[in-house]
Amino acid sequence: MRKIILILFAVPALAQAPAFQPVGNMSQLMINIIYPTSDAIFYVDRTPPTTEVEWNQLKNQALMLAESGNLLLMPGRLRDNGNWVTDSKMMVEAGAAAYKAAMAKDIDGVRAVNDKLYAACVTCHMQYRADYPKYPKKKQ
Repeated sequence: MRKIILILFAVPALAQAPAFQPVGNMSQLMINIIYPTSDAIFYVDRTPPTTEVEWNQLKNQALMLAESGNLLLMPGRLRDNGNWVTDSKMMVEAGAAAYKAAMAKDIDGVRAVNDKLYAACVTCHMQYRADYPKYPKKKQ
């Protein structure tokens, strides 16, 4: 009996899930959010953070990167339930690891995320960008 009551309360809650409304298109999301935030991780050694403000900036970039992976899973952006989901989750995990490292002011931890983040980006681009890589391979 108790299970039936819980189910009756859960069904209306599921029916009232919020409707998401994407604002930017995929290109805008990549160019304006994902590229700059991933660059903050990829190129952290250009100007490593030394002050509290710089660590906070890196932490914020990592958090935005992690959450961007979730944005890729929203209705209207979700390409498929296979590789797209896997690749997006890889980006979430890499961003979350960078965020955790930045919270701890662990520059080596941020550096350690690079390979995982690179793999997430390249794997996704190879599968979903027709023009990737942008530059044709040189003929030998």
